[in-house]
Amino acid sequence: MFSPSLARAGARAVLATALAIAVSHTTPALAQKLEGPLKLVVGYAPGGASDRAARIVGQALQDKYGVTVIVENKAGAGGRLAAQQLKSAPATENALMLGNPAVMVVAPLVFKDTAYDPEADFTPVSLVTTYDFAVVAGTRVPVREMTHLVAWLKANPEKAFFGVPATGSLPHFFALMLGDRASLKSDVVGYKGSAPLATDLLGGQVPVGIDTLDTVLPLHQGGKVKILAVSGNTRSPFAKDIPTLKEAGIDLAADGWNAFFAPRAMPAAKVKALAAAIQSVMADPAVKQRFLSANMQPVSTSQDETVRVLKAYKAQWQPVVKRSGFQQ
Repeated sequence: MFSPSLARAGARAVLATALAIAVSHTTPALAQKLEGPLKLVVGYAPGGASDRAARIVGQALQDKYGVTVIVENKAGAGGRLAAQQLKSAPATENALMLGNPAVMVVAPLVFKDTAYDPEADFTPVSLVTTYDFAVVAGTRVPVREMTHLVAWLKANPEKAFFGVPATGSLPHFFALMLGDRASLKSDVVGYKGSAPLATDLLGGQVPVGIDTLDTVLPLHQGGKVKILAVSGNTRSPFAKDIPTLKEAGIDLAADGWNAFFAPRAMPAAKVKALAAAIQSVMADPAVKQRFLSANMQPVSTSQDETVRVLKAYKAQWQPVVKRSGFQQ
């Protein structure tokens, strides 16, 4: 399982010299490689986490390299429309897509025809953020710890189900993994978004939910729900008082990510230049702070590291999705 802290530690020595070289040499080279503005395609509406991440990176690239960056929101079909659009971009177009596991890992496994192939149609460029999932209980559930929740669900099998923001979403499949590791005979109930899931958690219609940490953290901080555990290998910097599932005795760790992808037609030299530039700005302390202030965990990885992380991620999640038999 990929650890952002390990990735940063492993890259720190290399970045110390690489960033100095990038500052003095990459700026004109990047502008020359692009020969025009850079478009960052986001498959979701403005204001969400993916959109915010793209805009932070875009502004950083613009400030450091003097390249005009345009963020284009191509919302629809859970991000798949953006992928369909980007895959056909000509080699001369400077366009990247900010993708996540739902689009690049899960969708091709559960939809009969996505009209794109993540491996054949795209080239991974660079990771920019990772995020944890959270196990959250309504205030009416009489538990305060993950171990107590597991015992309560086993004692009350009629209540042993997890609410998730969408059927076929990453939280859906994480809930399946959690049920398996905790030896729970549980069902998954899909909602039409995080807002209706939160409404039912607050109202007691669903006892337990799985969603991204950044989504439910404000509700937890306001005392409206209880986050019992997070999914990372280590505690989240945004919720240091909340244990991981491993600390709670459940041998499970998983996360999600946002990464940039280039259309396969983009020349390799241009992809390499963009990957180095994104890695460089993501290592900048000021850029990191902008992400942390937005409750997002920044990551700085090389293109090769990004490829390895995505392969490992697919190897972890693909069997879970396939075993579920879920299809749309």
